[in-house]
Amino acid sequence: MRKNIVAGNWKMNTILQDGINLAEQVKELVINSPHCDVILCVPFTHLTGVVKAVEGSMIGVGAQNCSDKESGAYTGEISAAMVSSTGAKYVILGHSERRTYFGERDEILKEKVLIALKNNLTPIFCIGEVKEERQTNKQNDIVKGQLEGSVFNLSAEDFSKIVLAYEPVWAIGTGLTATPEQAQQMHAFIRQLITEKYDKIIAQNTSILYGGSCNAQNASTLFANPDVDGGLIGGASLKIIEFKAIIDAL
Repeated sequence: MRKNIVAGNWKMNTILQDGINLAEQVKELVINSPHCDVILCVPFTHLTGVVKAVEGSMIGVGAQNCSDKESGAYTGEISAAMVSSTGAKYVILGHSERRTYFGERDEILKEKVLIALKNNLTPIFCIGEVKEERQTNKQNDIVKGQLEGSVFNLSAEDFSKIVLAYEPVWAIGTGLTATPEQAQQMHAFIRQLITEKYDKIIAQNTSILYGGSCNAQNASTLFANPDVDGGLIGGASLKIIEFKAIIDAL
């Protein structure tokens, strides 16, 4: 059985102490909510503190990125080994903001996924189309290409260790949200691609999250879809009551 997951992506928000306080609040509210996995993906500076803050709970902690290099003269970069050494277990890779603002392409992301897995991190791998691609009905081709370019090179064993997140880029931070029907169609399409590449068992066991202005008001209808296994939550994950409502929607 695949896992239901709600992952909060704090992005570049909160200073250290505020982040630790928020993590402690999340721990208090979800410690007795075993119906889904909860993950907090926090800034690099927060990893060790947040890992400690949620100790004793089922909450997982993740980074929002890692380098495609293992180590060396790469000033300012953070390696997967460094992330893992903090006690974090997850890392977001391929987020649309990394693709758009920092030019991350499939070849780079392929290396990041391999290095993350080598360091016992679970990648939350993001895929999705921009507005123009949706308007011209190219979303399936785009998503298929992103999978083929970065994660479909993995062995069946390694692919089984990753989580996917479909994020329609046109719905991130815009207030727009894919309809439940659009979300289900894409998630079902992704699952079918996994079936064709690997097999039905792996496809059925892969968690596919929805990311794109998911909030307390629309979470229930999005999560009601059979192929939507939770959410990668942006801004709403910084608001404790709203984040709890999204978790409860699962």
